Formats: sequence, structure tokens, C-alpha cells
Amino acid sequence: MTRTASGARTWRAATEAALYGPHGFYRRSGGPGPAGHFRTSVHASPRYAAAVAELLRRVDEALGHPPRLAFADIGAGRGELAAGVLAHVPADVAARLRPYAVERAPRPAGLDPRVEWLADVDEAPAGLTGLLFANEWLDNVPVDVAETDGAGTARRVLVRADGEEVLGGPVDGEDAAWLARWWPLDGAPPGTRAEIGLPRDAAWARAVRALDAGLAVAVDYAHERGARPPLGTLTGFRDGREVRPVPDGSCDITAHVALDACAAAGFDSGPAPTAPTAPVPRAQRDVLRALGVDGRRPPLSLASSDPAGYIRALGAAGEAAELTDPAGLGGFGWLIQPVGPPCAELAAALAG
Repeated sequence: MTRTASGARTWRAATEAALYGPHGFYRRSGGPGPAGHFRTSVHASPRYAAAVAELLRRVDEALGHPPRLAFADIGAGRGELAAGVLAHVPADVAARLRPYAVERAPRPAGLDPRVEWLADVDEAPAGLTGLLFANEWLDNVPVDVAETDGAGTARRVLVRADGEEVLGGPVDGEDAAWLARWWPLDGAPPGTRAEIGLPRDAAWARAVRALDAGLAVAVDYAHERGARPPLGTLTGFRDGREVRPVPDGSCDITAHVALDACAAAGFDSGPAPTAPTAPVPRAQRDVLRALGVDGRRPPLSLASSDPAGYIRALGAAGEAAELTDPAGLGGFGWLIQPVGPPCAELAAALAG
């Protein structure tokens, strides 16, 4: 920690400007976009988009094949997932599909013209019916950081544009209430940190309210109340490498998500509950397997009978294995929240 607060502001304010300001990391047009700096499941394999398309097909079936089916990709990057889903959905679904990509960056050149580009989920037509999917969106919703001082008081961490930090005033109000419920710091040793997830709870609740019926899914690296990381998870990414988080617009700034808190917020803000309690986030590897993503190697006998087919199947198995690896992408958490009764059974089946 530095000894001076000159030019310092909260991590939430600094991250907001660094990521979404006029020259922010996510507002730049052209270039590779976020995919040039970090690897998500969307970029790892087209099998991920195929799995989301299969989920959309099951949502459509649960809803009784509505005449207008929505797919809303929240935190869409350069629209890669929306384009991939369009490429994989059956023709009868594609004919009724209204795809939306929600991202604060400008619309990328060359994106399928069927995809409607929105700067905010509030711009989507009211009362969507279908699938709302947020892949690594919530981790980029800026949050404040708290740290315990020598007396055990949780204080806000302030940061300068060069990344140097200083402790600010005590955490109070709704943020303090959120910490007490979801990331308690009482009795924690000095230097224990927490990321205050209240803005993410609010963002998820807003997203869920965009649906009249269907399924809302958030996918992110996550942690639960009983196992929060004592030093937090705030970090940066640039050019495919993890770097020190510096809020100057030169890198992505991200932190893992308290998906259990988001689940409660979405559950409380949605329509009449379809389950007695908020959904419990599940591991990506389990959900993708339920959607047909199989990382098992093809039988060796195929190499003799159909060598080309064996090579294709082996490549597909390798991609599936990466998506379901518990030490990598398979460790992502999936928050699966049904909106309205028709998709409640589907959500329960996917959650195991």
C-alpha cells in the first residue's frame, strides 16, 4: 500500500473508466477485441457454441416452440457466440430466432446482420422469451475492493491510475451489509481482502428481468461463501498473459464472481419463484456433459476403418476435454435460473 491517496479513487470507479470510458479497454474499435488478450470457452472451440445452441433448442422445446424466440448474448465481445449459435441451431429454430448481442463496444464489422447489437440489456425489447446467456460478463462488472486494516476494520481500497493502492475509509451502508451476508471479514487478519459484489447482483437481477419466460444463464469463474479467497481475485490480462491490474485502459481488469450472491439477487427479483430456493451454481464440466459435450477419445478401431473420421473425432474430443477440464475451463460456474414454470424442469435437469 502507498502512503498517499493523491489521485486515487475506488476500484469500482477506476475500473469503470479503464474498461468502458471513451478510450477504455472494451470500447476500442477494430483489433482482435477481448479474444486477443484472454481465452474464453467461446474462443476455445466451436463445440461451446454448439452446446449453447443445443441448450437454446431445449429451451425452445420447453416453451412450446414460441413464434418469436430470443437469444440474448450478454457481454458479447465481438459477437462470436451469437454468430456461433446461429450457425448451429436447427433451421426451424433459426427461422423464429431473434438474436441480440449486448456489449458496450461498437458493433464489429462483418457480424451476421441478423444479430441486433445493443449497448445495454435495457435496450432489448421488453418481455423476451427464450435464452439469456452471459458468458464471462459478470466478472467485468466493476466492483469495489475492501481490505482489513490493523484493527480488523474493513476499509475501501483506493487505487491510482498507475495501480498503486491506499486504504480509504471504512466500508459502510449497503456494501457493508453485502459483506456481512456474503463475504464476512469479521475477525479476519489484517490484509484480508474481499471484492464487494453488490453491483454484480444488481446487474444480474436487471438481466433476469429482461425475460418474461425462459432461462437465464451466467457463466464465470466463481467462488462460494464458505470458500472465498482471503486475498481476493482481482487481476489483469493483456496479450494472453495475466498481469498486474492497472486501471489505465491498457489491460482487462477482472475478478471472480460470487455467483451464489447473484443467484439470490436474481431469484428475489424475478417473477413468481419456480423453485423453493435460489439455484445453486454448477460446474461447467457437468452442464456441458449434460448438453452432449463428450471428451472421451474415439475407439482406436475407427483409425483403421475411417482414418479421416478418426482424426476429426480425436480433434473434437480434445476440444471437448479442454472445455470440461476441471482445472481449466471446466471449472467455470454455471448459474442456471429458470424464469417462469416451463423451463423449471429443464433447469433442474441441467443442475443435476
